[in-house]
Amino acid sequence: MAKRSIAFVCQNCGAVYGRWQGRCESCGDWNSIAEEASGPPTASGPAPKAGRGRGRVFPLEGLTGEQKEAPRVASGIAELDRVTGGGFVKGSVILLGGDPGIGKSTLLMQACAALGSGGHRVVYISGEEATGQVRLRAERLALAHAPVELAAETSVEDIVATLSSGAPPRLVVIDSIQTMWTDTVESAPGTVSQVRGAAQILIRYAKTSGAAVILVGHVTKDGQIAGPRVVEHMVDAVVSFEGDGAHQFRILRAVKNRFGPTDEIGVFEMTGLGLAEVANPSALFLAGRDTSSPGTAVFAAMEGTRPLLVEFQALVAPTALGTPRRAVVGWDPSRLSMVIAVLEAHAGLKLGQHDVYLNVAGGLRINEPAADVAAAAALVSSLSGAPLPPDRVYMGEVALTGALRPVSQAAARLKEAAKLGFSSAMAPRAGLESAGRPPIAIEAAGDITDLVAGIAARGGGRSRREG
Repeated sequence: MAKRSIAFVCQNCGAVYGRWQGRCESCGDWNSIAEEASGPPTASGPAPKAGRGRGRVFPLEGLTGEQKEAPRVASGIAELDRVTGGGFVKGSVILLGGDPGIGKSTLLMQACAALGSGGHRVVYISGEEATGQVRLRAERLALAHAPVELAAETSVEDIVATLSSGAPPRLVVIDSIQTMWTDTVESAPGTVSQVRGAAQILIRYAKTSGAAVILVGHVTKDGQIAGPRVVEHMVDAVVSFEGDGAHQFRILRAVKNRFGPTDEIGVFEMTGLGLAEVANPSALFLAGRDTSSPGTAVFAAMEGTRPLLVEFQALVAPTALGTPRRAVVGWDPSRLSMVIAVLEAHAGLKLGQHDVYLNVAGGLRINEPAADVAAAAALVSSLSGAPLPPDRVYMGEVALTGALRPVSQAAARLKEAAKLGFSSAMAPRAGLESAGRPPIAIEAAGDITDLVAGIAARGGGRSRREG
């Protein structure tokens, strides 16, 4: 029998050390190294034949040949299918992460009920709740009569044996992977070795049976999925469920997807009967917008192939502190610092004695640089006290030289703005030819000074700019 040894494994990144130490050299986390018993690695393939020491010979294929699209099964939830690329691929494994209470179990229960009502076999395995608690959630969502098979189990070997005893299910939900354990690893459930071993067995079952498996993963305090990062490399897709508890909006975003795009998002609204799909997120994000106050600008964003209109809110207030405060919610803080530096260097604004607060309304997080012009317009409007036109959208990237650079997919952004009743847009002068005939009027700007001059002209005598 193979000898078992003791190893010290980081519970954050999975790095292995020969002795204990306070700080992990791989990820830099403190007090995350725990002692685990390591044994011989379990084989992921068939056992080798006796008397043969070399590997088997497998055929090689060329690049040319008939390619068939992977068969998919639509979940019945349009926003979920948009993020996954059209549905669940047979034999695929999806890792779903999100903050506690964000609605992961609610979304998966609705997806299981939709698939089960379509005549597919669906199995929901809960390792954190009893079957009675899951039934109470189903009754609250009015899904108690959906044909979904339910069990509360944490042993991976028992789960695989039960699923293999009958017809292969079309969808299997494991909630959550941190509660699963396997006999092949001698460590406590939730450790790096157990999570990696349990995920490997479930992935092997998905590939051999053709069932789509969804693994629910916990997240750490910084928003990363808990457990070893190797699990994210093993699965076919990693989906993040984002949102703020203070807002009713929920964003489903694909971080990794082998069978579809990674720039699509799905928008949901938390209601009394679960998560409701939002067909027009722009109208929802702009609901209740105050058009008469300075410091608000509407940005025409793009999330994958979907255009979105969101509101940027800025507040520039004088401060008596030696170091002014910069607070950002929903945007990159480094880009805010860059926009402020460009406004000071090329537009003559003095923001060194002002606190700056920037917020993206609705709980959405914007990552593209095309939001620079909208953020700059909101900052200038708040500083000068001049409200921006309520029927105008802003888009464009600000360069360090003060020039405004064009954005991609300008035609789709302008079309979405026209659909919601906006009549004009502030956009960079460069790149307007590719947008064709715009559906709304465009006020072109060449650099940041044109933007500031237009806003200052609206403010007139109310300008509070310090020159």
